[in-house]
Amino acid sequence: MRVLVTGADGFVGRHLVPRLVERGHQVVAGCRPAEPLDHALREQWGDAVQVVSLELADSEGLRAAVEPVPDAVIHLAAIASVREARDDPSRAWVVNAVGTARLMDAVLAARTAAGSDPIVLVVSTAEVYGGGSSRPRVETDVPAPASPYAASKLAGEIAALEVWRRSGLRVTVARPFIHTGPGQRPPYVIPSFIQRLLAVRAGNIPAKVPTGNMEIVRDLLDVRDVVEAYILLLLRGRPGETYNVARGSGYTLRDIFQRIAHEIGVRAEPVPDPTLIRAGDIPHLVGDSAKLRGDTGWSPSFSLEQTLRDMVHAQAH
Repeated sequence: MRVLVTGADGFVGRHLVPRLVERGHQVVAGCRPAEPLDHALREQWGDAVQVVSLELADSEGLRAAVEPVPDAVIHLAAIASVREARDDPSRAWVVNAVGTARLMDAVLAARTAAGSDPIVLVVSTAEVYGGGSSRPRVETDVPAPASPYAASKLAGEIAALEVWRRSGLRVTVARPFIHTGPGQRPPYVIPSFIQRLLAVRAGNIPAKVPTGNMEIVRDLLDVRDVVEAYILLLLRGRPGETYNVARGSGYTLRDIFQRIAHEIGVRAEPVPDPTLIRAGDIPHLVGDSAKLRGDTGWSPSFSLEQTLRDMVHAQAH
């Protein structure tokens, strides 16, 4: 297939693009025009990847990116940071909601002109579920977003699925739970823990490490497993459906912190810092991925220990 990946230069895109190439797909990598790709990434992708400038606020650029119409689109581009979206909610809505609507419009117009039948996977977030029960969330739970990030991502889902209902454009929605892996950087929580604990080991900061709320529970996946789920959803996902991408196990941030400290080989104590505690944090967010597993055969292959080990190695070298 010829696959357009929006946000290809982001954390997930840098794992997804080479995996698509390995599986024999032609990739069009939509990247932010204001941030040129680094030399290492261009070398990694090579001639197998066509790089195009793509900005969700630019309707003309979106139309150019989907001509000729690709066989599939994986829509990653977004304001992906909860903190960044909270700092500028209006921008989050413009990018995550209006930008998704613009992309759907461009793909639909290209499909109509070409008489083709592309597949579109819209990547949302499990944050749309909001607070509530401590049981694993299922796709039929009523969304209750509790942040500008989650609300704008839910609006993107609504815009995409409206196009599916109206036109039959094959749209599927993925709701990934928190995921991390090599290449993710601070201020995201796991690489931030690693950065601080490596500094403890080097003697650069005290063993009392400032942290946010350590009692919240999160379902944590490896980004390499998440991109496999996205590829399988292109092949086997059902249009009009929403799929949780989740391990199904919950870990407190305190547990994850201690696992990283053990991997690095330091003794450290997390100390709550009010400046790092997010108002409105969801206390418990774990997902049920039975629907994804049943429809695609997906299952995670990276253990939490392997993910953390790989991340520590990547940040330490």
